[in-house]
Amino acid sequence: MKNLNCLKQIANNARLERPLSLGEYNRAASWSKYLVSSGAEIKGEGEEEWGADMSQLFIGNKFASGRHSRIYRGVYKDRDVAIKLISQPEEDSELAAVLEQQFNSEVSMMFRLQHPNVITFFAACKKAPVFCIITEYLAGGSLRAYLHQLEPYSLPINLVLKFAIDIARGLQYLHSQGVLHRDLKSENLLLGEDMCVKVADFGISCLESQCGSAKGFTGTYRWMAPEMIKGKAQTKKVDVYSFGIVLWELLTALTPFDNMTPEQAAFAVCQKNARPPLPSTCPVAFHYLINQCWASDPRKRPDFSKIVTTLESFDKSLEQDPDFFSSYKPRRHHTACHFFPKWTSASRSA
Repeated sequence: MKNLNCLKQIANNARLERPLSLGEYNRAASWSKYLVSSGAEIKGEGEEEWGADMSQLFIGNKFASGRHSRIYRGVYKDRDVAIKLISQPEEDSELAAVLEQQFNSEVSMMFRLQHPNVITFFAACKKAPVFCIITEYLAGGSLRAYLHQLEPYSLPINLVLKFAIDIARGLQYLHSQGVLHRDLKSENLLLGEDMCVKVADFGISCLESQCGSAKGFTGTYRWMAPEMIKGKAQTKKVDVYSFGIVLWELLTALTPFDNMTPEQAAFAVCQKNARPPLPSTCPVAFHYLINQCWASDPRKRPDFSKIVTTLESFDKSLEQDPDFFSSYKPRRHHTACHFFPKWTSASRSA
C-alpha cells in the first residue's frame, strides 16, 4: 500500500498491562501505539477462530473517529483493511464494561456473517486496553459522506434504486440470520470502488431472540424507530423504520431533522409522529414505500423480503419503461407485497 505509515512492533517487555487513564484516552493522538505484539499470533480464551496474527498487521493513518473508537487504514496478510480500535478508559469502569460488551457482540456477529452487501470480517484482537477489529477496506467511504458531496435532490433515480436494493438485500440477509442491526444509517453504510453498498458497524447489533427491550440502549435518534426511543421491545421492524429514513436520505441527500437536536427529533417522532418531509420531486412509488417503512405501528411495516421484491420490481419496470416512475399510479388498498410485481406495461395501458 502506497504512503502507508506502518506500525513497528513493540517488544514484550514494553507491553502496557493497565487500561488507559481517562486523560490518556481523550488525549492520545493514536491508539495504535497501545496495540502490542510479540510478532506472533495473539489469542485470548475463545479466540482460536477469529484471533488476529498481529505479525501480519500493519497500521497506517487514521481516517475516521467514533465516540469511543478510531478507524485506521492498514494491511493485514497483504490485503487492504480497515482497523477499528476501541479503547477502555481506566477511570470509567462502567464505560469500559460497555465497550467490552459491544466489542464481544460485534465480533461474534460479524464472524458468522458472509454476504456481498455486508462488510467482510477478517480477524480481531482482544488485549486490554485496546481492542481491535479488522475488516475489509472500502475505498468509497460512507454513504453519508458521498451524499453530502452532492447538491440536494441530485442523486439520479437509477442510482437511488441501486443503493436501495443493495442495502435491502444486506438487511434481508441479516434478518434471515436472526440479526437486528439496530443502528442502520447512512454513516454505517459503506461504498466499495464498484459503488456496491455494504452494511457495516455491528457494535450494538443483537440476535432478535436476545434483544429484549431497548431500556438503556444507545442508538442514533434521527434514524431510530419510535418504539426504540420509548424503550419498548424490539423486533426486526426497527431496521425497517431506519431503512425508510435512509431511503429519504437517498432521495434528498440531506440529514434527517437537521433543524432539530437529536433529542428534539426523538420527541417529535414519538410525541408528534413527525417524519422528515418528502420533497415534491419524490416519485410516488418511493413515497408509498417510505411511508410504509416508517409507519408508527411496527406491524404495518413490510419485512425486507417484501421490500427487496418491491425494489427489484421497480428496477425491472424501469428497464422496460424509462418513464416508469413518472407514470406510475398506485392502486388503492395496496400492500408492500403486491406493490409492483404484477405491474406491467399492459396493465398500464389498460
